[in-house]
Amino acid sequence: MTAPFELRLWEDQLAAGVTASAPSFARPVNRIVYVVEGSAAVSGRTLTPNSACHVAGPLTLTAGSSGTRLWRWELMADDRESALVPGPVSRLRFVQPVELEGGLYLMRCDRVDFPLGGVAYTHTHQGPGIRCLLQGRLTVETQGRSMPIRPGEAWFERGPEPVYAAASRTEPTSFVRVMVLPAALRGKSSIRYVDPADQAKPRTQRYTVFVDEPVELAG
Repeated sequence: MTAPFELRLWEDQLAAGVTASAPSFARPVNRIVYVVEGSAAVSGRTLTPNSACHVAGPLTLTAGSSGTRLWRWELMADDRESALVPGPVSRLRFVQPVELEGGLYLMRCDRVDFPLGGVAYTHTHQGPGIRCLLQGRLTVETQGRSMPIRPGEAWFERGPEPVYAAASRTEPTSFVRVMVLPAALRGKSSIRYVDPADQAKPRTQRYTVFVDEPVELAG
């Protein structure tokens, strides 16, 4: 039986030394925090730029000496407000309802880096996810649409729909994403190529996995 969840992406910006927290709910919230700039203590762990961690339940953030800018993904069954307090330090960047079965899943946070002119051949994934572009330019083609993506912009891929992506020819391009995947994919790629011939082609993009965390969802 499927149940409604929301996958959200927040951007949080804290000045040096400021402490903020996210509200707790009766039903568990699984969060992934990625540091874009600066540093932060995240529920007792120190994160520096281009690092991430998973937090289940209560979340407390303290910015480092130069402040911090964070991207915070949440997978939750409630539609309640979850901006950090005290505010205003949070901006909701993207919200996507997703239907998931109850049981064990995997929350994966990784970074994809393209060289100049790199492409991701037409492919699908085995679960939904929200991506956010760190740098460069990316054109994403799916379901008959072509979407130009710029730094700081977020987009959603449901998983089963084929996607083709082409990176800038003049500057390096990279994005960070969080996907909700079958638990059996821990440590394994989630990608499937639509044309089997593309499987053998060289892929120049690089993948850095920050979090590959099993999570239990109530249906």
